[in-house]
Amino acid sequence: MEYIGRMVRRTVAWATPHFMYVALLSRAYPRVSRALAVFIVGFAVFSTLAWNAPDSFPQRALITIEKGETLSEIAQALADQDIIWSQFVFKTWVVLIGGTRNIQAGDYFFANPEGALTVARRVSGGEYHLTSVRIVIPEGTTLRDMARMYAERLERFDPEEFLKITKGKEGYLFPDTYFFLPNTSAKQVADKMEAEFNERIIAISGEISAFGEPLNGIVTMASLLEEEARQYETRQIIAGILWRRIEIGMPLQVDAVFPYIIGKNTFELTTEDLAVDSPYNTYKYRGLPPGPITNPGIDAIRAAVNPIETDYLFYLSDSEGRMHYAEDFEGHKANKAKYLR
Repeated sequence: MEYIGRMVRRTVAWATPHFMYVALLSRAYPRVSRALAVFIVGFAVFSTLAWNAPDSFPQRALITIEKGETLSEIAQALADQDIIWSQFVFKTWVVLIGGTRNIQAGDYFFANPEGALTVARRVSGGEYHLTSVRIVIPEGTTLRDMARMYAERLERFDPEEFLKITKGKEGYLFPDTYFFLPNTSAKQVADKMEAEFNERIIAISGEISAFGEPLNGIVTMASLLEEEARQYETRQIIAGILWRRIEIGMPLQVDAVFPYIIGKNTFELTTEDLAVDSPYNTYKYRGLPPGPITNPGIDAIRAAVNPIETDYLFYLSDSEGRMHYAEDFEGHKANKAKYLR
């Protein structure tokens, strides 16, 4: 009923000034005026349905016309998705524009609501309007955050499918700026990001081979560095500290794992949190975590295989992001008292 009310109001708004003209003619040409009035009403209704989109037209709509679908099937599907108000008006315009043989199968993207006439013209001419969407995936993004970011921008992207496809691939999908069509699937996104990771790794394969650690360990270390520091040289120094801790059997004690484990950052952690039983807990278990905690960028990976050796065993970042180092635990405690008050 609400739909009918809106249509009536729009029709009346269009037809009212024309009826005033008909009233002036009715005195001299009564028969003609009646026919003209009927024509005006019919044309007003037809025009309203042709030029105006339904109020419930979906935002950023992506519809598919399958090859071999009949005009009636297409019209029904468009009406079911609130793309058009009237199947009759849509089909009429398709026939007038060029006939059913000109309908092009494929995916059609509607960034904004469009009337039945425009929809008919587009499907008759194959105007898909599928333009690439620019999506920036920051370095250090987790797979779960990626799934959310893509689902917000790509109409056919299934976040659950993406997480299922990428299970066990945390760290191996390269964060970068990507351009995808709105109808890109989760598998296509995952394949593209994994291929990009492989290309980047090949480009620095010499540095990786020279370092001598397995790739999983390198990427895992890089994911920690991605969260621990922002500057390349700082990451190199921290890499030297962490690799040295592993060498001497000292726990890594990296707070960056806790957002991945329990969703808490350094400043939210409690003593109980530090004891949580997880293989990713670098306070409880020695050595690297079993896998990456984020998807690192190329600078973090290069820093992991190009560590700077120092006498430091401890480091911390103050409230302004500046790094402070110490050779022993006493020096580290002094830094904490001085910079973390």
